[in-house]
Amino acid sequence: MEVYRISHKDYSKVLSSAGSSNRWNYEGEYVIYTGSSRSLSTLELIVHRNSIKKLPDYEMMILSIADEDNLMEQILIKKLPANWRSFTSYFKLQKIGSAWYKKQSSLVLKVPSAVIPKEYNYIINTKHPTFNTNVLLVRNEEYFFDERLFE
Repeated sequence: MEVYRISHKDYSKVLSSAGSSNRWNYEGEYVIYTGSSRSLSTLELIVHRNSIKKLPDYEMMILSIADEDNLMEQILIKKLPANWRSFTSYFKLQKIGSAWYKKQSSLVLKVPSAVIPKEYNYIINTKHPTFNTNVLLVRNEEYFFDERLFE
């Protein structure tokens, strides 16, 4: 399976995580957030930055994850709080993601996108024992926003 991540060129050549907290993890939990498509990854970046801005020196990272059922768990929307997409639910989602991270039951957590709930993001646990053998940075592509977005 291929997944996508947008990153500054300084950080796009290796698979690593700063351990910063986000929607599905606490500070100090080393995960990589990826999207199911280039377009979803772009929308996630826009929402995360709260604007559309030209991003010089960014690249699209294409990652390959082994297609083995035991490597992935999925969070279903019906199991989430009613307001799971709102910022006020971050602490609830972080608790879910942190439990998954600590349990080490799978390499990848498939979660619904808060931007487009019928699409998915894939959170990769870089500390999982199978990370180095099942996740590969396949290539990097030039990344840009279409100029018409700024008109």
